[in-house]
Amino acid sequence: MKVPVTIYAEMTPNPSTMKFVANKHILLSGESAEFLSQSEAKGYSPLAEELFNFPFVKSVFIAANFITVTKTDTIGWDYITMELREFIRDFIGDGKEILIQMPAPREVEEKEDEPRKEIAPSEYDDAIRTLLDEYVRPAVEGDGGAIDFRGYDNGVVTVILKGSCSGCPSSTATLKMGIENLLKQHLPEVTEVVAENG
Repeated sequence: MKVPVTIYAEMTPNPSTMKFVANKHILLSGESAEFLSQSEAKGYSPLAEELFNFPFVKSVFIAANFITVTKTDTIGWDYITMELREFIRDFIGDGKEILIQMPAPREVEEKEDEPRKEIAPSEYDDAIRTLLDEYVRPAVEGDGGAIDFRGYDNGVVTVILKGSCSGCPSSTATLKMGIENLLKQHLPEVTEVVAENG
């Protein structure tokens, strides 16, 4: 049985991504899944797997009530937005499974000369997580992305950016002016915020 679903497309600060918002929840709040290839989506997200059949789809990010699609630079949004919107609407409306299981958290790629640093838990972790969840997460989700707290070490807060925030030209400004200032105001121990792409 078909379920009436409304999907609207929304531009994000990242010109390579478009956010497709549904009038119903797709994932539980706070959860998100990102796929960078069709093979990565296999066995996890039938929707993402199908979206990769479009030759211009570069990555798919699924969160609470939206799907963010990153496209290649070969074609403009004007030509593909309607097609993607209708495809997502029909897929959800037909009651097909969007996500079978959550993928394992992605390991951030290590640079050869710089192994990924382990960050030990700190006394500030809970306070930082609360501030990010309350003030930052809703705004970042509003732009079609997600932010996860990775750790606090010696004044430096490390976060992971996903979805439209990953590789977005304005994410550095958001990070430095927005998130860093917010955390410094509430926690004088914080000196800097750095991001790893998820």
